[in-house]
Amino acid sequence: MNSIIEFITNPVLISVLLLCVLCVRGINVLLSIIISTLCAGVLSGMNVKHVMDVFISGMGGNSETALSYILLGAFAATMAHSGFTDVISNKITKIVSGKKFVLLTVLALIAMASQNIIPIHIAFIPIIIPPLLGLMNEIKLDRRAVACVLAFGLKMPYIAIPVGFGLIFQNLIADNMIQNGVNVLRGDIWKSTLILGLGMLVGLLVALFVSYRKPREYENKNIANNNCGALPPPAGEGCGEGATFKQSHWIVILAAIATFAVQLMTKSLPLGALVGLGIIFTCRVIPQNKMDHMMNEGIYMMGYVAFVMLVAAGFASVLKETGSIENLVNLVLNYLPHNIILTSLIILILGLFITIGIGTSFGTIPIIAVLFVPVCVKMGFNPQQIIVLIAAAAALGDAGSPASDTTLGPTAGLNADGQHNHIFDTCIPTFLHFNISLILFALLGIWMLA
Repeated sequence: MNSIIEFITNPVLISVLLLCVLCVRGINVLLSIIISTLCAGVLSGMNVKHVMDVFISGMGGNSETALSYILLGAFAATMAHSGFTDVISNKITKIVSGKKFVLLTVLALIAMASQNIIPIHIAFIPIIIPPLLGLMNEIKLDRRAVACVLAFGLKMPYIAIPVGFGLIFQNLIADNMIQNGVNVLRGDIWKSTLILGLGMLVGLLVALFVSYRKPREYENKNIANNNCGALPPPAGEGCGEGATFKQSHWIVILAAIATFAVQLMTKSLPLGALVGLGIIFTCRVIPQNKMDHMMNEGIYMMGYVAFVMLVAAGFASVLKETGSIENLVNLVLNYLPHNIILTSLIILILGLFITIGIGTSFGTIPIIAVLFVPVCVKMGFNPQQIIVLIAAAAALGDAGSPASDTTLGPTAGLNADGQHNHIFDTCIPTFLHFNISLILFALLGIWMLA
């Protein structure tokens, strides 16, 4: 009885549920996270001042990510003002030619490329998606399907492909497993996580061909912050259907390649973005007197997402400070069944709760590795099974969390005309299709690797 009371009064459980309820009720995500943070701290016995001190100091945990988003937002804004994204949008429109699934496939490929080939992450979405909303309206495409496609492209590559963000994610898994007593090779991680990528693909197919295959009507509205931006494009570049490929666009491509190369060499995404911006401004693709405008537009475009990520890091710090994560896990682990599949299911659900609250799968890995790896070793899991379990437990909740860039990014583009709800049109659809499929395929992978 005492264990049940401890479980239902656990500050982590209550604060994460509160976060979800507040978001579903339409409370701003930023405010919902702050309220949930205060709730977690106070329930654990911390005074309000201490909660805020830990919260504010913990925000630095995502400072590199936030800076990356701001700089990549500026980089994306310069791409738009150079006319490059107009050319891309026009090409997409011609390729699609009214075919819904061709458009979805193109968007999935672009999203995947943003993780590995041109690592600008979600910064491409507010640039590429708004100009295509009219086309989506014309073919009556359900934007929930587009949200699932974008989430798939943002998430699947880092789970299954060891390049770009995927290399970072998989190295984190290997490093944390080694630190907790399980020796694995970094190059072998993807071989075990590949089945999770397959699970996400199945979830995407269900979303496209079952859940959101029917036409959905939207109003045609003017978008103030369209792909032309707040400023006119450089002379001769044009904007809209008349845009053509220019010499300056080759410089933009060179800047994107340089961004990718520097990021790979230095492991620093902000430094890569800074080099890309430097090339664009040095080669005068964007006039120097427009530099401030580009930075302001980058902040306008990605600042909210960056700040949500900062606040989510503060929330994570408070949850760690309370010790409630360990208490919750230990409480549940005491009652684990002597069955690997059932044990895996329970661990995955715990990982889901942790990730939804923290909002980042990358930041969840060190937490769950410390808690779960020793338990898995004790219960006889082999290294490949542990890889699948840790990867899935960390990734769960990233799609579906109100504070995740995997959901904030798609909403930033699809809601450009105010007709796409963050919770009901992005978070809930991606949560249902990808988290359920990840759990099922993780359990299948653990069974196959036995």
